[in-house]
Amino acid sequence: TPDQLSDYQTLVHRRASGYPLPYLTGRIEFYGLEFEVTPEVLIPRPETETLVDLALARQPATIVDVGTGSGCVAVSLAVHLPEATICAIEISPAALAVAQRNVERHGVADRVQLMVGDVLNPRPGPVDLIVSNLPYVSTGACSSLPTSVRDHEPRLALDGGPDGLVIVRRLLAQAPAVLRPGGGLLIEIGADQGEAASSLARTFFPQAAVRVHPDLAGHDRVLEVLPHLGVRA
Repeated sequence: TPDQLSDYQTLVHRRASGYPLPYLTGRIEFYGLEFEVTPEVLIPRPETETLVDLALARQPATIVDVGTGSGCVAVSLAVHLPEATICAIEISPAALAVAQRNVERHGVADRVQLMVGDVLNPRPGPVDLIVSNLPYVSTGACSSLPTSVRDHEPRLALDGGPDGLVIVRRLLAQAPAVLRPGGGLLIEIGADQGEAASSLARTFFPQAAVRVHPDLAGHDRVLEVLPHLGVRA
């Protein structure tokens, strides 16, 4: 029909102008699962699957996902760890609404608790594992991101302050009050942040083992900090 043709032409034009395809279709695959995405959430990336792989290897019973966005990490963990309970925290109520729909879509609403919060406030826990994909692009680098990212994905989910690690720093500072004995952190970082993030982690966790894991492309991607002596349950 003419209306359908007009709608199609509009979609083609928006895509040609750099509008991200997942926002046009409203969905994307992540870790073998389909997720709803809207312009209120960061589009899940394949690199973040490294974070999920590392978390699953730990077999945690209790997890907090900080900056859950679409909920892709929390839901993937819940699906693959049927005994685990997860608290997913997000500062944006609009993003959390998307996460809620994804939690329900995959039938894990009984084990994934969604909370509006800022980093680890309100404080969950104690938990075995903190996972996080917080904003880590430096403010200065935001302007040189690909147009499709810079102009269409939520700045709140990208901008990590002057050095890209401002919010990660806050998470590291707050984490000791939330982790169980033997607990750990897995934090997604930028490809050029391995050294800086490791140094930061050692400042907050001088007794911990700190490692940086690469993604499939060989770039620095996940900061691992463990074990932590933790708080008593």
